[in-house]
Amino acid sequence: MSDVTDTPITEAELPESTEDAPTTTQLEEEGDIAADYIEELLDIADLDGDIEIDARGGRSYLSVTSSEGDSLRVLSKPETVGALQELTRIAVQTKTGSFSRLILDIGGSRDARAAELGALVDRAIERIEGGASSAALPPMSSYERKLVHDIVSERGFTSESEGEGKDRHTVITR
Repeated sequence: MSDVTDTPITEAELPESTEDAPTTTQLEEEGDIAADYIEELLDIADLDGDIEIDARGGRSYLSVTSSEGDSLRVLSKPETVGALQELTRIAVQTKTGSFSRLILDIGGSRDARAAELGALVDRAIERIEGGASSAALPPMSSYERKLVHDIVSERGFTSESEGEGKDRHTVITR
C-alpha cells in the first residue's frame, strides 16, 4: 500500500506561502522522474526526442525536442501537451508524494502558446484603447494566466485573475 493518495493534489490546494516552495534539489529530482516517464512514453510511441531539464522559479521545466523535424508534431498539439503534462505531474506526485508544478514543452509548444497569448493580449488592449474600460480573457491555466500577467505588465497595463476553478480568467485594465 502506498502512502500517496489516489487523488492528485490540485494547484488550488497548494499553500500560498513561498516557505513551502520546493528546493532546487527537489525540483531536479522531480525533473529526473518526469524525464524518465516521458522517455518511456517516447519509447512506447517509437519517437525520438531529446529531453532537457531545467529548474527555475519554483518549477521544473522539461523540454522535448527532436532533430527529425515533424517527429514530435502529433505530441506538440496544445491539448496533447496539456494532457501529457498532467499525466507526468501525476507520475511525479506518485513517486514523491508532493504536488508537481512541472511545465512540459514538446516541440516548442510553449513558445507557440506564449505567442498566441501575446496576440490575445494585444487584441484585448486594442479594445481598451478603443474605449472599453476592461477586457476579460477566456479561462486558462494558472501558468498561462501568469504568462498573460507578465505580457500585460510589459505592455504597460494591469491585470488580475477573477473567478474560481475552471472559470478563472484574467481581466485587463488600463
